[in-house]
Amino acid sequence: MSKITEEEIKKILPLKGPSFEEVKNYLKKYNDEYIIIKCGGSVLVDQSLFNNFINDISILNKLGFIPIIIHGGGKRISDKLHEAGIKSQFLNGLRVTDKQSISIVEEVLNNFNKEITEALKKNRCDSQGITNKLNNILFVEQENKQLGFVGTPKEINQLIIEQIVKEKKVPVIAPLGLDKNNQVFNINADTAAGAIAKKLNARRLIIMSDVEGVLDDKKKLVSEINTDKVNDLINNDIISGGMIPKIKNCLDVASNGVKGVCIIDGRLDHSILFELLSNAGSGTLIRE
Repeated sequence: MSKITEEEIKKILPLKGPSFEEVKNYLKKYNDEYIIIKCGGSVLVDQSLFNNFINDISILNKLGFIPIIIHGGGKRISDKLHEAGIKSQFLNGLRVTDKQSISIVEEVLNNFNKEITEALKKNRCDSQGITNKLNNILFVEQENKQLGFVGTPKEINQLIIEQIVKEKKVPVIAPLGLDKNNQVFNINADTAAGAIAKKLNARRLIIMSDVEGVLDDKKKLVSEINTDKVNDLINNDIISGGMIPKIKNCLDVASNGVKGVCIIDGRLDHSILFELLSNAGSGTLIRE
């Protein structure tokens, strides 16, 4: 991490974010370690949430951290498919993607990727997109026949990510991959983020969503959770539906060398900064 003066840090930090005193204690903690951030949901649809997100990533970059973004695009994909008269279908929380859908999915995600990189650059934060078209890093196999063009990452080319990071840029990765025949596949963004976090042995994986985090039976936020507690909540139907694969993916990542996996609420101001740079944290921290 490059040397940064206290005055510079004070200038970079937002007024309503974590205090300088707190941030100071965390600057060394993530020194030269990867922080993988998966963004989706409202953050990619609501302009003011999107602007806050871009601002927080720029702050991390200016403080000398190494954020790596993996973005989804579910809501916009559903809208585009709807416009084309294609009904969105899901199987165990994954989008069924046929021949007609995959080209729309690819177009939406590639456009999104460009929007994010351009927004970061406008915010004086250099960034570079990684997509199946620009510089594919995700090599996949078909998840299963029923889902169609949905892939599971089998290989990841981390050299491309490392090169972008070396240039002090923020990598922005679209969840698209290619199979051995160069056919493009849609990848669930949580799955892609988890696979990349494991491959890079990241310090943190942060999943931004439209929920506070994991809630207990009284709808109260659970600030930290492990495998036993997760299984308990699933067995009692407190964690259900699409949250089950999300949590299981997080547990898998946490048990494969990533020190902390967090689900945080992307609708809250500076939730990324509070998670990484404050004592209170934000959302639910998932450990083995």
